[in-house]
Amino acid sequence: MAGIAGRKIAVLATDGVEQVELTEPVKALKQAKADVVVIAPKAGQIQGMNHHDKGDKLTVDHDLSSVAAESFDALVLPGGGANPDTLRMDPKAVAFVRHFVEKDKPIAAICHGPWTLIEAGGVKGHTMTSWPSLKSDLRNAGAHWEDKPVIVDGKLVTSRNPDDLPDFCREMLRLFEQTERRQAA
Repeated sequence: MAGIAGRKIAVLATDGVEQVELTEPVKALKQAKADVVVIAPKAGQIQGMNHHDKGDKLTVDHDLSSVAAESFDALVLPGGGANPDTLRMDPKAVAFVRHFVEKDKPIAAICHGPWTLIEAGGVKGHTMTSWPSLKSDLRNAGAHWEDKPVIVDGKLVTSRNPDDLPDFCREMLRLFEQTERRQAA
């Protein structure tokens, strides 16, 4: 994946993130030599989850108020029920995601991650997948929902759950590699 080397990728998450949905995409991106930045509304660490059980504390590279969406080439939105539910209630997080939607930058969202995309106006007209409980939310927001391991629609890749991570990571890397780098300011 030589085409992704040096690309600056934002991973937006907070407490309650499904741990493996953050760690596995980050690992795949780093192996592809991308510049990966984990961002959260607060500095320090966030609480990872293994479904309903607490996982590890995960290190945050930058708090949301210290970064500009314009600095990034692509965005990853991991799932976990509490993570995107909290992010979609945070105006700064929604504005951050909305930048990627409005500038047509690539976005990879897994599990409950599309909840934040709904709030940022980024699902209408897209064919997507997600954790099954988001099906009605996505349809009500104008998306076409399908139960598949991974769906790529334009510059959006979505998956259902941790079992889909191999497909999700492969398609995320492919999408991010095909996308132009950010323009220098």
